[in-house]
Amino acid sequence: MDRFDALRTLVAAVDGGSLSAASRALRMPLSTVSRKISELEEHLTTQLLVRTPRKLLLTDAGEVFVHTARRLLIELDEAERAASGEYREPLGELLVTAPIAFGKLHILPVVLEFLRAYPKVDVRLVLADTVVDLIDNHVDVAARLGRLPDSGLVGMRVGEVRWITVASPRYLAERGLPETPAALEAHDCLAFEGLQASRTWNFAGEAEGSPLQIRPRLGVNTADALVEAASEGLGIARMTSYQAAPALRDGRLVEILKPYVGRPIPVHLVHTGPALLPLKLRAFLDFAAPRLRTSLAALPR
Repeated sequence: MDRFDALRTLVAAVDGGSLSAASRALRMPLSTVSRKISELEEHLTTQLLVRTPRKLLLTDAGEVFVHTARRLLIELDEAERAASGEYREPLGELLVTAPIAFGKLHILPVVLEFLRAYPKVDVRLVLADTVVDLIDNHVDVAARLGRLPDSGLVGMRVGEVRWITVASPRYLAERGLPETPAALEAHDCLAFEGLQASRTWNFAGEAEGSPLQIRPRLGVNTADALVEAASEGLGIARMTSYQAAPALRDGRLVEILKPYVGRPIPVHLVHTGPALLPLKLRAFLDFAAPRLRTSLAALPR
């Protein structure tokens, strides 16, 4: 039995929630997946998984074993990368994640430059508005907006963004300029919301501590749609400074209520902080950080 192969099969089954998911992820016949896990359990003389019709459940022994297995697989991957030369020169694949709009506007341009500068490094850029677990998904580096939780991740601050209030010149010409957040009650508002309604706007300055309840004429769940609706003069919107920046630059939107802009939101590049950074990761951090600092410093304040 190849124990490392069995460990990878077990972890894939646990992560996918079923033997079928592991079969698809590993491109391995379902019978082989089942056999490898059974052989591992026989070798350990203990049950690791409880197979139910709906999902897999870890036994107590399985919980401890899978935690250790993940660490061993990470260390094995590190050893293989070291042997293949990733610690002698920047090469290999780099997995980068970022929020969708931020990634399109700020991370993708940096990645394109990086690829031209480092021809032996390939990049897989995954844009998602969910927090991706770096360890479970083998992510090399992630762009994170907001205050970092107390965790084992290593963060490099590269700038900040803010929530701002915007409207189109046409809308303001027709409806007038609100001077205070309270004046928004007489205006049409556009909200960033998904299946769950999000109808509270928070402001700083005199309005701090008094969230404003809004009744949006339109709610959308993507930044692009919110920018488009506001640019078309449908109402006043709240969005982050990086989301609004292109439309502000070309005059489709103007910022209003500037005295009430909230506290800055920090932006970090984070990684798991291995003792010895692969050169591809060190090269990317050194390349991306100054460029992100420059682009974020140019955002509306």
